[in-house]
Amino acid sequence: MAEKITQTADREQLGDFAPMFAHLNDDVLFGEVWNAEAIDIKTKCIITVMSLMASGITDSSLTYHLKNAKTHGVTKEEIAAIITHTTMYTGWPKGWAVFRLAKEVWKEK
Repeated sequence: MAEKITQTADREQLGDFAPMFAHLNDDVLFGEVWNAEAIDIKTKCIITVMSLMASGITDSSLTYHLKNAKTHGVTKEEIAAIITHTTMYTGWPKGWAVFRLAKEVWKEK
């Protein structure tokens, strides 16, 4: 099995307020779905970025998933092509918004 993905932000942030949501996020989404072996993690990262972009979500969750994509091997050239391709189906403003975030994540040190 490849690297195990874990994420516990919702249990920490919402556990007392919304324990069922925290369970679904941490145990089901990041515990089971992200760790299922039918699709590799890099592909899941790409799908997630595209899904958030298509939904118009350009907040910290997209930044998190862009960083996660970079960590799991998505190159600057790949993310530029992915965003460009997705823009053709989701809309120009969404493309611009995601490019601004991706440019920060992939900027050279």
